Amino acid sequence: MKPVVQQEATGCAIASAAALAGVSYASAKKAAKELGITAADPSLWSDTTHIRRLLSHYHIGTDDAETPFTHWKDLPDRALLAIKWHLEKGTPYWHWVVFIRDAHGEYVLDSKKALKQNVRTDFGRIKPKWFIGLT
Repeated sequence: MKPVVQQEATGCAIASAAALAGVSYASAKKAAKELGITAADPSLWSDTTHIRRLLSHYHIGTDDAETPFTHWKDLPDRALLAIKWHLEKGTPYWHWVVFIRDAHGEYVLDSKKALKQNVRTDFGRIKPKWFIGLT
């Protein structure tokens, strides 16, 4: 699976969905817009509803609930991870990344544009708060 780099400062959910669906950022952004989802909407990174709807559009199923992160070995083979979790004026926010376990090993697809490498294996530096399993 290949990473998709976010083209907007707040487009990590769109980029994560694009990577999972195997489409470009522009294509996922267009699909999101048709669903009434935009990167400018803060609830895209403070609520799970929008990302679940966008993934459903691509026929990617999600677990019904978020699961607290305990250890990398406990993750399913595909999961959305909430990292950089923090509160702003009482509202939780996070950055979405995709965890993959496949024939190539375990890695995280991080859409952040400023990264030199968007495929990450530096698990000690990534601090997930919780995850959503993908089917």
